[in-house]
Amino acid sequence: MQIIYRGAEAVIYLDNYDNQKVLVKERIKKNYRLDEIDTKIRKFRLRKEVRLLTEARKNGVPTPKIFETDEVSNKIIMEYVEGTRIKDLLNSADEKTVTNICNQIGRLIGKLHSAGIIHGDLTTSNMILKDNDIYFIDFGLGEFSRRIEDQGVDMNLLKEAIQSTHFNILKTCWNNLLKGYRQEYKNSEQVIKKVDEIENRARYVKRKEQV
Repeated sequence: MQIIYRGAEAVIYLDNYDNQKVLVKERIKKNYRLDEIDTKIRKFRLRKEVRLLTEARKNGVPTPKIFETDEVSNKIIMEYVEGTRIKDLLNSADEKTVTNICNQIGRLIGKLHSAGIIHGDLTTSNMILKDNDIYFIDFGLGEFSRRIEDQGVDMNLLKEAIQSTHFNILKTCWNNLLKGYRQEYKNSEQVIKKVDEIENRARYVKRKEQV
């Protein structure tokens, strides 16, 4: 067992399952919660994440395959996707590659939103390129929702992540991402407008705080 991430909600580690390398996500018990409540919360979140991963895959978005779930120990045993993180790829890729990758990301997000799936943590760290497919991972903060507001927040989070991590290629990334998103999602214009509203609200709050 090799721990690769330890967060507030879960521990993620590599293990072996049926003679293959797998990723195991184990939700952590919270001692400040009553045992009964803690068990219900962790079980609910485990089931929801499994549903999100499964539904995303059904709707054409590559995600890790689920091999087994264990609701007693709150574990998801899933495919370990060996590839290149999009975060690492974009900063070293040429413009043509950036254009193609971001267009593909936009189309995949369009498929998620068309299916009423909110990823909840859209960053290029949660996307992996493997065999010309982009896998979306870590749906732990995801939800099922068709609200334009929720979809706008999802997209705005990704834009902020790109601004932070890929500032030098922001325009190319975002424009091509939106191009792919528009191609895939019929309500894309409403969502893009909502992203602008969210940004304007944030700027207004910032100005108020500076006064």
